[in-house]
Amino acid sequence: MAGVLECEDLTMGFGGIPVLKGVTLTLEHGTVTALAGENGAGKSTLMKIASGQYRADSGTVRVDGTELRAGSTAEAHRSGVAIVPQELASIPDLTVYENLFVGKEVRRFGLLRRSEMIRQARQALNVFDVDIPVTARMASLPVGLQQIVEIVKASRTGAKVLLLDEPSSAISEREVEGLYGVVNRLREQGVAMVYTTHKMEEIRALADRVVVLRDGNLVLDEPIGKASDTDIVTAMIGRELGTLFPDRGTPGTEPVLSVSGLHVVGASAPVDLTVHAGEILGLAGLVGAGRTELIEALFGVRHSTAGTVAIRGRDVPRARPIEAIRSGMALVPEDRKGSGAVLGMSVLDNATLPQLRQFSVSGWLRGRSRSTKIEKAMKSVRLRSRNLGQSVGTLSGGNQQKVVLARWLTGDVKVLLLDEPTRGVDVGARSEIYRIITDLAASGVAVVMASSDMPEILGLAHRALVMRAGAVVGELGTDDLQRDDVQARIFSLAAGLPDPGHAAARGSAAPASAAHDAPAPVRPAPVRPAPDRSAPATAGAATSRPSEDDQ
Repeated sequence: MAGVLECEDLTMGFGGIPVLKGVTLTLEHGTVTALAGENGAGKSTLMKIASGQYRADSGTVRVDGTELRAGSTAEAHRSGVAIVPQELASIPDLTVYENLFVGKEVRRFGLLRRSEMIRQARQALNVFDVDIPVTARMASLPVGLQQIVEIVKASRTGAKVLLLDEPSSAISEREVEGLYGVVNRLREQGVAMVYTTHKMEEIRALADRVVVLRDGNLVLDEPIGKASDTDIVTAMIGRELGTLFPDRGTPGTEPVLSVSGLHVVGASAPVDLTVHAGEILGLAGLVGAGRTELIEALFGVRHSTAGTVAIRGRDVPRARPIEAIRSGMALVPEDRKGSGAVLGMSVLDNATLPQLRQFSVSGWLRGRSRSTKIEKAMKSVRLRSRNLGQSVGTLSGGNQQKVVLARWLTGDVKVLLLDEPTRGVDVGARSEIYRIITDLAASGVAVVMASSDMPEILGLAHRALVMRAGAVVGELGTDDLQRDDVQARIFSLAAGLPDPGHAAARGSAAPASAAHDAPAPVRPAPVRPAPDRSAPATAGAATSRPSEDDQ
């Protein structure tokens, strides 16, 4: 088949730093090309050149053999090239049908024909077999459905080429199924698609072909059937996958974090657990299992109705984050952009926030002292930034996560709480974050890590607790985590199914209830849309800010 979109020898740099180095790529009708690579590899820059948002320093873009004028979004759009960015461009206060027709409203005698737009909107959505109320406000829809509306909107304009930038990064597993259905129908209609993702399971589920960028170079371009997972990851990071997880040290015997009878609002049972010095405790479970809620309750940002939390034998008042910080507890939240970092502030100011008392005297910041300590902390995590004054929002996802983690290292951290520590982080940055976590554990820090990435639990944790409906329903020790059937056991416990041939260990981490013998129904917490349909998979996301692809 002839190529519908041809990018030939594209080069581009920012501030003298090359971002794309002679990339050539051809897309064919009715195919999905997975575009993979670490943050900063050049993926977003390539798509923005193809869609006319950026003007390449050299090279050409052609659609059906006709060269596009560089840097013209209007010409790219007229030629049938559409892009759906991760940061959605929908108008939240308008309805679904109004968003679908914005700028292309149906009128008669100058008046809007709303009934006709509603009819056409329903017809457009029905083609993709998605049930979305067209008169609902966009803001009332889950992010996944908003994403689908944006894709349908692009397809309505006659797009021949659709560029999807991390479309599943912020949506639930149930919404991912709908997204897959839309992508497959567009493929059947002959649309050529680029689908950027960090998720290997998405590449396998959707792609006809995989293209990998590394440091601005195209280093892999193969049909999906000819590229193994190891081939793809090695191309992305430039080294073998086996080096992803560092060696785990042996934890000590001294209890650092002790939790007794902690009852989080909405949980089906209280939680007891103990984490020792140097131990990494994993929290596994399906979406809605209550892992985030437990971590937030430990830190004091979520309400709990009973129980005690102690660090090295000293009680930490519940629902008092400031007391948790003073006691040596640190939190890296799941949503780094919404809860972890202030993207408009500098690295220096973000790192100052948790330790204002340490860095100020009588309300005045101690400039030299804080700069010295924060610079040392950022060097320890190998932060890639121009300087401490760089805005965090201009860093790649992996470097943003390093800032959120490293800012705690200027204080005395005894307990580190990690909620999805590598969500939205590429494979190379993950390896560095894993090293940071294991190094902190080796120094005696007690780590509690909630993760939906099963290999992350198995590769890092010394011990794992399986949660369901806010309660701990099983505990797996180091030996258990090495068994061949461990993933099946974790899923069975998380889903309330019979444990396949094994009784879950109890010990200090098990709740004093019959939660495992009489499983509670899976009841998603308010912030979790729906339970997963299969074993937890890696979740990843990358921001679509232009500069993230330039760092």
